[in-house]
Amino acid sequence: MNCPSLSDLPVPAPGRAGWPWTEESRRLPAEGSTGHRWPRISVITPSFNQGEFIEETIRSVLLQGYPDLEYIILDGGSTDNSVEIIKKYSPWLSFWASGADAGQSDAINRGLKRASGEFATWINSDDMLCKNAFTRHATEAGFAANTVFVGICVYIDQAGEVLSSHRGRVHCLDDLVRVGQVWRAGGQIVQPEVLFPRQLALSVGGLNPDNHRTMDYELWGKFFLAGAEFRYTDIPFGMFREQPNQKTQNILQQTDSLLDTAAMLVLQSEGFSSELKQQLLGELRDYRRKYEARYWRGTGRLARIGLPASVVDPLRHLRARLQKRAEAMVVKNRRQA
Repeated sequence: MNCPSLSDLPVPAPGRAGWPWTEESRRLPAEGSTGHRWPRISVITPSFNQGEFIEETIRSVLLQGYPDLEYIILDGGSTDNSVEIIKKYSPWLSFWASGADAGQSDAINRGLKRASGEFATWINSDDMLCKNAFTRHATEAGFAANTVFVGICVYIDQAGEVLSSHRGRVHCLDDLVRVGQVWRAGGQIVQPEVLFPRQLALSVGGLNPDNHRTMDYELWGKFFLAGAEFRYTDIPFGMFREQPNQKTQNILQQTDSLLDTAAMLVLQSEGFSSELKQQLLGELRDYRRKYEARYWRGTGRLARIGLPASVVDPLRHLRARLQKRAEAMVVKNRRQA
């Protein structure tokens, strides 16, 4: 499908302006300067109850100005206005469906299998693509087999205002699994900034449907294990929205999943010596211990002064019971008054 123009799409609601409401990307000719066709790019959007953001997501994909786009939306049975919005844009979608699924990873995997593009990415229903992401990538970075392209990620807030931009620095599996020194030290790869060969993703089994928190991190590891090259383009590509309802906000569970996945990738690597594996696993254990201690100190005054959970947790439970009993007594007294 050739991307629609701004005039083709529904008129945005009053007050909506800028990208991707009243602006569109530069349009790319159907063929390159040498007469070659551009490779098809497939975009999958998994969706569930993100009606506040999904229209902005959809428009940011459709208004890329790219001549061979395939856009698939798989909604998990939203109960808000998401499906209504998806239907409004259905004439420009390659496929969409709404119904119960097994989670985000399952939806993305189904989308990758249904798709036909040579390259692919997924954009969650609260994130966006940057203006001119595909046209700049095609003309400045190009496409190469067995290559995962990583651009710049722009962080935005709930209202869509730009907060910052980010460039990853993970170049190999060793970098990826060094959580403390690289990944959590600003070197992480942010999912919306990535474009990868679709068949590469299918060949490594796609996303792990049992990993609900760090499935993208695990996929990058599987790409490295398969021998893929990671190439940084320095092109603004994806926009990651920071908002309170996303899974990444539960930082303790996110960290546990990250460290478990990193340890699994270390053990799976045939390129690491036994000595290096033990070193890396030791670093991950040490990071977990220090992180959990730091996290615990931030949970309250008693933890901050150094009391252990075995002492603090019973006190917190007792306080909660007393508070609940006091509230019940207040309600009872009001009824008797």
